[in-house]
Amino acid sequence: MKITEPSRGPEQRKQDVLGRLTRESDIWVATADEGGLPCLVALWFAWDGESVWMSTRVTNPTGRNLCDGGRTRLALGDTRDVVLIDGEVDAFTAQGAPAAAVDAFVAKTGWDPRRDNSSYAFFRVRPRGVQAWRGVHELPERHLMRDGVWAV
Repeated sequence: MKITEPSRGPEQRKQDVLGRLTRESDIWVATADEGGLPCLVALWFAWDGESVWMSTRVTNPTGRNLCDGGRTRLALGDTRDVVLIDGEVDAFTAQGAPAAAVDAFVAKTGWDPRRDNSSYAFFRVRPRGVQAWRGVHELPERHLMRDGVWAV
């Protein structure tokens, strides 16, 4: 890949990340079970300004891993515009999730898991680390959040 654009500053990268969290619909969700078996799926999501909200069945590997592990790595984009989010997970029953989060999720996705199947749950991912880069020239300043605090 030939680098033709200058590096974005950290503040611009943060704004780009927040913009993508608002407008994109799908996010890659990486989890692992207790034995370390990895699982990677794409899920619909909603961003509430502080956390990523997703829904999946608690009976599938991703749901079980999110419930049991309490951590995940999320990814947006392709290899030329990367956003990685490491976060802590809180699980909520479909009926026990905060109404504002469920309403935002339904408004964004057009799907209400509460009406689909009783095994669906909602998962809140609170970011602890965020990285973003477009090419190797942006790697040195890729860490935008550490320990839940924005660095910019």
